[in-house]
Amino acid sequence: MGAPQCRVHRRWNDARHDPTTAHHRWSRRLGRRVARNVARFRRLATDSLTHPVLTRRYLTMTTQAFTVTPLSNRIGAQIDGVDLSDLDDAEFTAIDEALLRYQVIFVRGQELTPESQAAFAGRWGPLSVFPVAKMMGRDTTMSVIEDTVESPPATDTWHTDVTWIAEPPRIAVLYGDIIPTSGGDTMWSSLYAAYDQLSPKLAAFCEQLSVVHHRGAEFDRITGEIFGAQLIADLEATYPAVEHPLIRTHSVTGKKALFVAGLFMDQIVGMNRAESDLLLGYLQGLIDDPNNQVRWRWQHGDVAIWDEASTNHRALADHYPQHRRMRRCTIDGERPFYRD
Repeated sequence: MGAPQCRVHRRWNDARHDPTTAHHRWSRRLGRRVARNVARFRRLATDSLTHPVLTRRYLTMTTQAFTVTPLSNRIGAQIDGVDLSDLDDAEFTAIDEALLRYQVIFVRGQELTPESQAAFAGRWGPLSVFPVAKMMGRDTTMSVIEDTVESPPATDTWHTDVTWIAEPPRIAVLYGDIIPTSGGDTMWSSLYAAYDQLSPKLAAFCEQLSVVHHRGAEFDRITGEIFGAQLIADLEATYPAVEHPLIRTHSVTGKKALFVAGLFMDQIVGMNRAESDLLLGYLQGLIDDPNNQVRWRWQHGDVAIWDEASTNHRALADHYPQHRRMRRCTIDGERPFYRD
């Protein structure tokens, strides 16, 4: 794999865009995949007495062990005793299964270069190219998210990355490079837990709904200030608003998640603005429930890996004006879908 190119941006997210296919074509394909993956996940979930991840201990063939420690009852786990730049296949499989179970996992003490970070992330699949970069003819797959006195944090809201394209990324890998002495934590919230908090009647109602996702006026304003109005016009032509289900079925676990995405959500299809804002406001409030969250205090060399299909995340801005630099890449995803 060649060396990944890096770019500095203000709270942008990477994702690869593929042409939108007709609903019936990808629905049948994903349906078969879900059936296989759900069977696999159920086997893992029921093997709690012997499966290494579910017993929080994993032993490799070379007797090198790492531990998986849950950070809450709903989301998050820390992995200790592993080198992400030197994983065998069995170790990577165990990490992947921990990610499916805990939704976001954290590993401290890693010295990853852009190349080794890309190599690790690429084991899940092709790395994404951010749509803005793609419009400019670039193939950058690594984002440098840097906050300084001159460039303060631009975003401090809950979201899932790049839901305004047809096939948002499915996994993200974030590396802590320069960390402030205080502040600058990142939070994650479980979309599985949010769905589970819905009453049966409200859940059944939401399962019938779709939401229009769009970049939003603030994204276009910031991007336009940097790159000009023509790029925004080109973005709109290439990436118009897209509809996604309000309740999403995970293609591997088969679990249902409340698929909200903060400012990237425009309006519920078939509702007027007032009705849509009222319902989305209530649902977004479930993401704010601290019982559904995990919060990570960064150190240099930390790595966070999260499942974009089942989480929201939020990078706090309370470290300003201290220097903070992170490095992130994402893995190509599929079109979100709902299947009962």
